[in-house]
Amino acid sequence: MFSGVLAGITWAVETVVLGIALAMSPFCSTEQAIFLAPFVSTFLHDFCSALWATIYNAVKGNTKNVWRALKTKSGKWVVAAAVIGGPVGMTGYVLAVNYMGASIGAVASAIFPAIGSILAYIFLKERMKWYQWIFLVFTLLGVYGLSYSPDLNIENFWLGLLGAAMCAFGWGIEAVVLAKCLTDPEVTDEYALQIRQTTSAIVYGAIILPVLGGWGFTVDLFTAGTGWLLPTIAIAGLFATVSYLFYYKAIAKIGASKAMALNVTYCAWAILFTVLILGDTSVLTPTTIICAIVVLVCGIFAAADFKEILGKKK
Repeated sequence: MFSGVLAGITWAVETVVLGIALAMSPFCSTEQAIFLAPFVSTFLHDFCSALWATIYNAVKGNTKNVWRALKTKSGKWVVAAAVIGGPVGMTGYVLAVNYMGASIGAVASAIFPAIGSILAYIFLKERMKWYQWIFLVFTLLGVYGLSYSPDLNIENFWLGLLGAAMCAFGWGIEAVVLAKCLTDPEVTDEYALQIRQTTSAIVYGAIILPVLGGWGFTVDLFTAGTGWLLPTIAIAGLFATVSYLFYYKAIAKIGASKAMALNVTYCAWAILFTVLILGDTSVLTPTTIICAIVVLVCGIFAAADFKEILGKKK
């Protein structure tokens, strides 16, 4: 559970830092830049994260083990999970926000733990007690409250709905598949992370960016003197790497359902780091404070087994 909470905290820092990068001039200079920003930033973010994970495993002497893990059946499923959760899930989120507004994107990001928990129940036989389901529902309502925006400008309902489904199911399925893969002793959380981030970066770079015509804009970021943009994305990638390590560890230890409930608390932690890092106190409204408390408390309780906590494990 502690790993799951740390995953949420570090992902909140990543979210704030990446938000700083997206607000820099190269990403908001033209309409094309605004359109490409989510895809290009995600590619650079996952690429940097893959590099950090590679360095981490190299320092620990795990490089050969990563290659060995990749060749296993579970390793290949990690690759599939990376495609489903990374390019598919994130692209779906962008589609939902683009075609149906930010509030629909918030719904998609809020319900993925519920979908993941249901899938984990069906395929992994993970059991959550009745009170954990109740706390999970309240957690997701709190996430929705934090993420909700009145901006509901539906440009294309069906494309937006498709995007929301891609996002929610993509992120939910990814967690369930990873939970199964991490039961393989040859595929540890550290190895899975490097495989996941490398796969996501390759798919973005080899398929999504060429399809969108985004490589020219991406190359310009390296040649046009963008100041602190690339270092900022690299820092966000570092925090993402740390967050994923904790998230995967939580999935391996307590299961996908409980790990997702803890990980999604990043929405609440992001409020705190927005104030601490950016000095933006405008986010401290009664609604956000109440929703943040609900997310933190209910998220932890959704992952807690009171019998184990009280020493009554059968």
